[in-house]
Amino acid sequence: MHRVEVERIIEAPRETVFARYTDHAAWSEWAGAGKVALAREGTPDRNGVGCVREFRSARGLQEEVIEFHPPEHMAYRVIRGGFPIRDHRGDVRFEPHPRGTRVVWSVEFGSRLPFSEALIARFLRVVFRVFLERFERRAIA
Repeated sequence: MHRVEVERIIEAPRETVFARYTDHAAWSEWAGAGKVALAREGTPDRNGVGCVREFRSARGLQEEVIEFHPPEHMAYRVIRGGFPIRDHRGDVRFEPHPRGTRVVWSVEFGSRLPFSEALIARFLRVVFRVFLERFERRAIA
């Protein structure tokens, strides 16, 4: 298993950052990842546990929310797509910070392709940094 972690300080209250980040359908507006939709709503919050977000431009990539603790933590796992990644689990933590909120996005994953985990980790690190930058600029600003 390989681990990737990125973080960003977002100058907004933790409750606001958590609510906007976990509004999965709104990813379509800010992430630059094409259409993102809820394939299934969660409970008791529609974006909570059991929710499945689908990235339609990523060949049916689906992620299921497996933990949801507003406003501090959300965890998810890939349940469909994402080749060559396997056993992908993501954790996003929202921590108080003097300038607003410290967002820490970490993932653990394996690969179906031998010796590719380091390359995948570099790719994910870049993608997550770009997503958090876009999130701050487009969803919070």
